[in-house]
Amino acid sequence: MPEIFSEGKIDFDKFQQLFSDKISTEPDRYHLNWAGKSQAYQQLQIPTQKTLTPCVEESVDFEQTQNILIEGENLDVLKALQKSYFNSIKMIYIDPPYNTGNDFVYNDNFAQSQTDYQAQTGEIGEDGFLKKAFRKNAKENGHFHSNWLNMMLPRLHLARNLLKDDGVIFISIDDNEQAQLKLLCGEVFGEENFVANVIWKHTEQNKNDEKYFSRQFNYLLVYKKSNALNKFRFPRTEQDNVNYSNPDNDPKGKWRSGDVRSPNFRKTLCFNITTPSGKIISPPDNGWRWNEESIKEKIATGEIIFIADETKIVRKIYLSEQEGRVPENLWQGELSGTTRISNAEIKDIFENAIFDTPKPTRFLKRIMELFHFDKDYLVLDFFAGSSTTAHAVMQLNAEDNGNRRFICVQLPEETDEKSEAYKAGFKNIAEISKERIRRAGSQILQKNEENRPLDVGFKVFKLTDSHFKQWQSPTAENLAQQLEMFIDNVKENAEPQAMLYEILLRLGLKLTCNVRYENNIFWIEDEKSQHYAILLEHIDENLLNSVINVQPQKVVALDRLFAGNYALKKNAELQMKDANIAFFVI
Repeated sequence: MPEIFSEGKIDFDKFQQLFSDKISTEPDRYHLNWAGKSQAYQQLQIPTQKTLTPCVEESVDFEQTQNILIEGENLDVLKALQKSYFNSIKMIYIDPPYNTGNDFVYNDNFAQSQTDYQAQTGEIGEDGFLKKAFRKNAKENGHFHSNWLNMMLPRLHLARNLLKDDGVIFISIDDNEQAQLKLLCGEVFGEENFVANVIWKHTEQNKNDEKYFSRQFNYLLVYKKSNALNKFRFPRTEQDNVNYSNPDNDPKGKWRSGDVRSPNFRKTLCFNITTPSGKIISPPDNGWRWNEESIKEKIATGEIIFIADETKIVRKIYLSEQEGRVPENLWQGELSGTTRISNAEIKDIFENAIFDTPKPTRFLKRIMELFHFDKDYLVLDFFAGSSTTAHAVMQLNAEDNGNRRFICVQLPEETDEKSEAYKAGFKNIAEISKERIRRAGSQILQKNEENRPLDVGFKVFKLTDSHFKQWQSPTAENLAQQLEMFIDNVKENAEPQAMLYEILLRLGLKLTCNVRYENNIFWIEDEKSQHYAILLEHIDENLLNSVINVQPQKVVALDRLFAGNYALKKNAELQMKDANIAFFVI
């Protein structure tokens, strides 16, 4: 709506004129508010100065895999992904801190950079690992709920940007913040996009140490991005089909009888039906489900039949026409897994209980099975923990020949020295995340040797500072120094591959683009078969000519490669323009 902008900023007078009929003038109106909310929105608007750097040595099948594990603080990671993955994610699942009073929330500081704040408060040790990526949020704290909401708000907004129009977010939560989370999601996603509050019975055990009730349920809040979402359906099982049969050898196959009555009274649906032998069947109290013409058509096609004595009609509901099964909003542990099962899974993979309260893979697979008609999509989990989501994606693909991919994000938060994880050699949570994917992938391959090639690899990226120098607002005293520093804007020791992936993010390209290195040129092919040439190591006239001959859509080159040769640079610009190639120098 360009009419509400003036000189690049919103003109609120014009805005009010345009939406005057939709703006509430009531002094008191229903809304969610808390201490720090405005600062949380400000935090949302601050662009990140970080980037994602590949770590090939910690990856599995880096060149071919379409899966990604990102090690780093998820707010900056979500910001780094915005351009490349906008409107790209079909499903988001997160299992954030539940704010029980004993757990932790992210330390988002609104006045300092994340690195400065963490160093000042001792959250980063001398080795660079996060010692306190979360801070304890005790119930005695006056901002108990506010702190948690301040953590969640910017992350949910950024997550919404990444969802496709028919995308869905699933959020695990318990009673401590379920009420607040539902209000927050209503603000971020829109109340009209609420889908369900699924109750998951995560344990069969009765806890006799509880004061009032033994808690056996957690929640799964479900919000869609828009009405573009199609219906959810579970795959049908043999039990779902037990009432279908074909006693009359109908060529359409098995069927069951369905209701022929109208759910509500309508006079126009109250009419008699004449049978082939001339008998009369009176309408039910509310009338028939269809009008007279429709019933005649259904009788003609065999969808409606008369019973033997012609005293009733029967509607056939064919099994072949059923699109899966409508999911219920109460999930029992038998089908969705339990905490006990998830703990057993961790022990099976690691031989020890190295992670507290993981989710069972069955629970995540059940969520993905809701997309019964789609097996080819991208899943994001930015509170990855022990990588249950990644495990479930790989496992379900092996079971149904799907092509789901995952992006998982986890902080490298240090493990407690007294914990089983630390004793097992895992110094931070991200190490657990990566190792579970490695081991789970290996197990899946062993059990599915005859299946088609399975993608159980993953690319590891780490959130780091940019590999390019960041321009700081100069003062009179340091302007000359800044200009001299930016003669070459590449940081010392920046590796070509690291710069390459930062440039991909700047161009809005996926981290899983096809990359080929040949003769000092990085050749990129994106998901739309667009081709790019990235020049990071060397430039001369012959190399530029070889690039132009291939006719990529875009060419990106480091400015420092021209080494002050203005003629070569200008000639490159003109040749690219003549060849209809977009040319960028950084």
